[in-house]
Amino acid sequence: MNNGSPIIEDVALDELKRGLADGSILLVDVREPNEWDAGHIAGATLHPMSAFDPSGLPHQEGKRVVLQCRSGNRSAKALAIAQANGREDVRAHFGGGMLEWSAAGEPIER
Repeated sequence: MNNGSPIIEDVALDELKRGLADGSILLVDVREPNEWDAGHIAGATLHPMSAFDPSGLPHQEGKRVVLQCRSGNRSAKALAIAQANGREDVRAHFGGGMLEWSAAGEPIER
């Protein structure tokens, strides 16, 4: 278990798009349901911070769990919580979040 600072791997937009397209990334959105309903990245699953339970995060051999939120703050906090609770496999987040995704003109699912 990581007892120090969390390990955070930043995932770039192009890397996220490739991983979603080829199925190597399991994207987890930690925003709240109202934010999700307003628009989310296709293929993501919702796991809101208000009810965050690291044991409920997906785990699939050979796939990378990537957390995301609006701007990267909540996803970084969720990574720290997950790692503090034994989920050493949860290290990556899309730090630009929905703000970067939207600004790049990427599709948003509603």
